[in-house]
Amino acid sequence: MVVKLLRPERAGNLFEGCSDTTLISCLQGVMGEVYGDDMEHPEAARAILGDFSFFGGKPTEELLLLFKDLEFHILVPGSEPWERLIESCLGGKVKRVFRYAIKKEPEIFDRERLREAAALLPAGYELRQIDEELYHQCLKERWSRDFVDNYPDYDAYRRLGLGMAVVKDGELAAGTSSYSSYHGGIEIEVGTKEPYRRRGLAYACSAGLILACLERGLYPSWDAQNLHSVGLAKKLGYHFDREYAVYEYYGRRE
Repeated sequence: MVVKLLRPERAGNLFEGCSDTTLISCLQGVMGEVYGDDMEHPEAARAILGDFSFFGGKPTEELLLLFKDLEFHILVPGSEPWERLIESCLGGKVKRVFRYAIKKEPEIFDRERLREAAALLPAGYELRQIDEELYHQCLKERWSRDFVDNYPDYDAYRRLGLGMAVVKDGELAAGTSSYSSYHGGIEIEVGTKEPYRRRGLAYACSAGLILACLERGLYPSWDAQNLHSVGLAKKLGYHFDREYAVYEYYGRRE
């Protein structure tokens, strides 16, 4: 039997060694949900937030197939047995890919360098904190939706989230925002609209958000989808940790 855990922290021991802050958000009960095979003493668990699911403990098909009708999802196995179960049960609906973990080092940031980076916008571009107007702009287009979409409304984003946007002639051109929030920090999401790429907007915007986090005592956690994101993280002062395997799940693939 699968149940939603009312006290998600009870599944914490099933995810030992995983420092992903999106998972931490779930275990802290700040955002997302955690499901397990027992309400009080789970031996298997699945934490879900946005496009991500994290699996821990004893591999169980029932947990794996929960929400199997999702159009797209990223499955993060907690062990080799979970990997084998994902591959055997989901077959052609999954694709094994790599993501890139970035070290979490609170004292590494050079604030002066970040201030200089945030000021490197071309003429005509403006760096703004994501307010209610920009929150709703983010929701209108697919490329920017993940900046705010995991928060149910602007009030939740205002309380828990934080983001910076680059605006050109009233149009959202790039953004760096909290994909998720946890006690003490955020997980960063970065994106630039196609016509505005290769102008340094993501670099300036990310520097601005890191500074905003540091001013508020928050840690700006970074996990990279690709090597381009790793390069941007290094430019901002982060250090690479390791690559790790995940599965992209396409629920409607025949």
